[in-house]
Amino acid sequence: MKKTALWICTGVLAVTAVIYAAFLEPDDKQSSNPLPQQAETHETEPAEEVFSSKPIVQGSYGQDVYELQSRLKLLGFYYGKVDSQFGSKTLGSVKWFQDEFGIDADGVVGPKTKLKLVNATKDWKPTETPLHKQGANQQTGNNAGTDTGTETADKAASKDEDASLSPGRANGLSENELKMMANAVYGEARGEPFEGQVAVAAVILNRVKSPSFPNTPSGVIFQPGAFTAVADGQIWLTPNPQARKAVQQALNGWDPTGGCLYYFNPKTATSKWIWSRPQVKTIGQHIFCM
Repeated sequence: MKKTALWICTGVLAVTAVIYAAFLEPDDKQSSNPLPQQAETHETEPAEEVFSSKPIVQGSYGQDVYELQSRLKLLGFYYGKVDSQFGSKTLGSVKWFQDEFGIDADGVVGPKTKLKLVNATKDWKPTETPLHKQGANQQTGNNAGTDTGTETADKAASKDEDASLSPGRANGLSENELKMMANAVYGEARGEPFEGQVAVAAVILNRVKSPSFPNTPSGVIFQPGAFTAVADGQIWLTPNPQARKAVQQALNGWDPTGGCLYYFNPKTATSKWIWSRPQVKTIGQHIFCM
């Protein structure tokens, strides 16, 4: 009987141990999971901060505009100074980006534009200290407040079809001069890549700056024998939005030619003299030279 009772007690203890272990096992498993889950969550966090949730519009200032300008510059849509101020140059670059990426080109940087921009610049990282973080004194020295006031006044003009050409007005160019430049770009370079159209606009501006040429865009364009589009009448065709954008980018400071004063199409050029000019680069069908 004693042996029987001993075996019964041993069996009861064994069963109790098994049941107790079964209850403890899920807790052990659960306690081992939190660390990997936290690590996984940490790995999915972005390496750099991205835009805030607020729309970015002309007249805005601060971190969002700094990031906007930096990302646009990385893609080649913005050629101005990264100054954290949403001015007319930034507006033109935003509209250009939106148009190229199939977004309504309204100049407002909302969720869709931000998403497209972030996805297109996944390698973006801050490369300089934003002006808005360099202290109030430096901002004052850079006339940050003055620009903001000017840009607010420009907001109404941005609704106009020719608003993308507004920087030219600040350079002393009349609306007629700006339209004539767009006509010249369209007549001379429609069908060329966008960079080639900007290059034609840049050549016109380079000639304006040169003492060897007239000092206005119209004077340069209508100089006898200077442009084929004037000779064959294509100068009077209505330019498309892309020609206007090309003028805008040239006014913003983009010169794909590096300062060239001439260009020609080697397939149609009849002048022997033009071949004697130092050639810099070929863009599309045109050779640009000094």
